[in-house]
Amino acid sequence: MTTIDDLPNIDPEHFKAPSGWALFDSTPSAHRPRILLLYGSLRERSFSRLVVEEAARLLEAMGAEPRIFNPRGLPLADAEEDSHPKVQELRQLAEWSEGMVWCSPERHGAMTGIMKTQIDWIPLSIGGMRPTQGKTLAVMQVCGGSQSFNAVNQLRVLGRWMRMITIPNQSSVPKAFTEFDDNDRMLPSPFYNRIVDVMEELVKFTLLTRDRSDYLTDRYSERVESADEVSKRVNQRSM
Repeated sequence: MTTIDDLPNIDPEHFKAPSGWALFDSTPSAHRPRILLLYGSLRERSFSRLVVEEAARLLEAMGAEPRIFNPRGLPLADAEEDSHPKVQELRQLAEWSEGMVWCSPERHGAMTGIMKTQIDWIPLSIGGMRPTQGKTLAVMQVCGGSQSFNAVNQLRVLGRWMRMITIPNQSSVPKAFTEFDDNDRMLPSPFYNRIVDVMEELVKFTLLTRDRSDYLTDRYSERVESADEVSKRVNQRSM
């Protein structure tokens, strides 16, 4: 059996094996799962927005608390100070949330600039807070033509970069303009059923992980770095 003595590169002061089932003994949160939904188009009849609105209805019916961010008026990243009202609104919602839904149209084989701008305004850390780390994420896209997965694949890369728990399931709606009625409600179809599946899975993952985010994101490398920073500050004061 390998012991700490067999690992010469490990700092034993900061190394710890994951704890057992006692982790699950704590009382779970009683409030509804808080889900932020982002969409990637400013068109008057935006199909990514309509998909997000359908997703929000499903989330509410499943017992979650959804909130949709309207990106209209959000400046390009770094074009304004982060004190801009729309930036502050987005960041406050990101901090409030326990999970997110990102839905983008596919444009030129990629997510839209509107979608990327929203994500770019959410930093990895704000002061001592990390508004995305350890939170759940569902990715979806709408297509103007045949089904593709370019946008969701890109969103998955961003979700990993933002240190989020991106759920396995995803949705891609081809020819989205054919999937909604005159009242902007999604028609019954396998694509609608897939969105139900994705929201169901998102709620499940959020319930499983939201009370254990600190545990899941507690990393050996960061414990070592934090200890080094503290040691440097102490040494500087003593000089």
